[in-house]
Amino acid sequence: MSRNNAKPDEEPQAIDLTPMLDVVFIMLIFFIVTATFIKEAGKEVVRPDAVTGDSKPNASILIAIGDDNEIWVDKKQVDPRGLVKVIERMRADNPNGSVSIQADTKARIEFVLEVANAAREAGVTDVSVSTEEK
Repeated sequence: MSRNNAKPDEEPQAIDLTPMLDVVFIMLIFFIVTATFIKEAGKEVVRPDAVTGDSKPNASILIAIGDDNEIWVDKKQVDPRGLVKVIERMRADNPNGSVSIQADTKARIEFVLEVANAAREAGVTDVSVSTEEK
């Protein structure tokens, strides 16, 4: 047998990457959709220690009060006089959401009470203060 008898019509086999790319894109979409995103109020605070407390994983409105008594919501500094409107707007997105106040240990209690009262005025009944577990 000579090598000249090989059929010249046959083309070399190519690997089809389309199904693999489809699977990779479907996995990417799956991971993006199922990923949980961490919500932040926008200001780093040192939370007070607490021995007792309840976990509130479903807090959808996070309000931070820094050591300089500035109020932060959704990574923006908020004037205390406009806080009720901000909470009402965020509550429209999630009517069953609760408010979690993340107050710094050096924040004055008057500002914590002002935020809690603004949340109650906006119609939120579930207001909590975030603490560090001891």
